[in-house]
Amino acid sequence: MAKHDSALGLAPLSTARTASVRGGIDIAKARPVDPVTLVRPHAAARAARFFVEKFPGRSMYAVKANPSPDLLQILWDNGITHYDTASIAEVRLVKATLPNATCCFMHPVKSEEAIAEAYFVHDVKTFSLDSMEELDKIVVATRGATDLTLCVRLRVSSEYAKLSLGSKFGVGPGETKELLMATRQVADALGICFHVGSQTMSPDAYSNAMERARAAIVEAAVTVDVIDVGGGFPSSYPGMTPPPLERFFETIHRAFESLPISYSAELWAEPGRSLCAEYASVVVRVERRRGNELYINDGAYGTLFDAAHIGWKYPVQLLREPDSDARDMDFAFWGPTCDDLDYMAGPFPLPADTNTGDYFEIGMLGAYGSAMRTQFNGFGISENVTADDEPMLSVYIEDDRLDQRATNVVKL
Repeated sequence: MAKHDSALGLAPLSTARTASVRGGIDIAKARPVDPVTLVRPHAAARAARFFVEKFPGRSMYAVKANPSPDLLQILWDNGITHYDTASIAEVRLVKATLPNATCCFMHPVKSEEAIAEAYFVHDVKTFSLDSMEELDKIVVATRGATDLTLCVRLRVSSEYAKLSLGSKFGVGPGETKELLMATRQVADALGICFHVGSQTMSPDAYSNAMERARAAIVEAAVTVDVIDVGGGFPSSYPGMTPPPLERFFETIHRAFESLPISYSAELWAEPGRSLCAEYASVVVRVERRRGNELYINDGAYGTLFDAAHIGWKYPVQLLREPDSDARDMDFAFWGPTCDDLDYMAGPFPLPADTNTGDYFEIGMLGAYGSAMRTQFNGFGISENVTADDEPMLSVYIEDDRLDQRATNVVKL
């Protein structure tokens, strides 16, 4: 397994501590030089059980959100048996970590070599596509296999998402009929898939996409065996309060039940962010203060890529005992590299007396945090430590458990 970890930018598992801590304050007391990633296995397990028990179909974890082998194992142990992989490196990683897991190769544009290895070496039978060229490629690479589940990806609106995924992939309305009919001739099982965008804030996104699927099915007059609604299920962040996930599930189920599809058709989803966002946070140190700007030891080339490049806002909390009684003020962050792009405008509210040498925790970094980390400029090292407390924000914790949780948890 280790030989494939580096291809995904994963830290060696040997760097992770086995002992657990109460939370970020214990890390701050140890005064580490480098950032420390706090992982919360109980949070990932809770999210997995939620999807397994409540989503009205099959949930496949989108590995790209966080390819940590430890996380993959936690999800597997809590009922996630299928994994949405977007590269042959992810396929290798999942099969090395979880030999009995089922991988689905859901990137619509793949190399023939990747398809062939996935099929012949790793027993991958499910592939997505959005063009006749890709269909031909799959047929050639699998040597005309007759046991394939092929999912045609439709282009759908991302109007309800915080991050659009509607431009790069997906077949348009004018090309769908021909591709569905051709794929039906090749596939043992024909699927339709789509992606409504990341961090989708309204269930209407899925019902609208289902209408696009309905129109495609009717136009092509084909029997469809799988409807894959993709990802997009939201997590909680400052300024982003999503509706309960149950509302998304209910909307999807109603729309699925009304589609003109096979009586035995399956409903799939590809949650990524929603399964792992609460899994991790990062403790950082302030190396310098300049007015309302804090120079910290993590940044755009580390776990804060989204904070720098798309202005994503994460919850932050000063780690100091006794706690500061200063009012909050808005800060921006500079990361540790020499690049001017290593800048996170925020704003991030912290006590006004936050200064050099202080530590604070940045929450909700389980998704697209460590997965985006590089070692540019010699930075990017982070130790993993297991934390027993709850994440700063949660979409899974019930109201009747509020009094039993850590005080830094906000119920949205």
